[in-house]
Amino acid sequence: NELLDRARADNPHLLTWKSYADSDSMTNTPPTFAWYVADLVFQWLLNRGGVEAMGEINFRKASKLYAVIDSSAFFSNPVAKDCRSWMNVPFVLADAGLDAKFLQESHAAGLTNLKGHRSVGGMRASIYNAVSEDAVDALIAFMAEFERTNG
Repeated sequence: NELLDRARADNPHLLTWKSYADSDSMTNTPPTFAWYVADLVFQWLLNRGGVEAMGEINFRKASKLYAVIDSSAFFSNPVAKDCRSWMNVPFVLADAGLDAKFLQESHAAGLTNLKGHRSVGGMRASIYNAVSEDAVDALIAFMAEFERTNG
């Protein structure tokens, strides 16, 4: 308690230990909806085998997609292999003039939000935990067909 009483008066209320001690660590309304959503996500993850299983699934999804890109003369990945993400897979088309067509046709096929980051360009497949392996397979099939018809 001695330390709590020595808090500087000019510290903001939320940055003093005394405010937490005086309110049983509830200085404001807790984010109950965020907690509820986090619980749903944690249950979903556990039902799919937990963190280790999700790691294996994510590795499999990324590996499949990188294998297609790396074996293609039409698509390429600008990221060094030892620096690649399992969640965001950037790739570029051999002909940047086809980017708009790729985005339009992929969107029509139900594959959305593939436009790359504004500072990098190209495409970016975000294959986070909630993206199924079937969805990654659908993207791979679309890429193969797009390459076949436009490559």
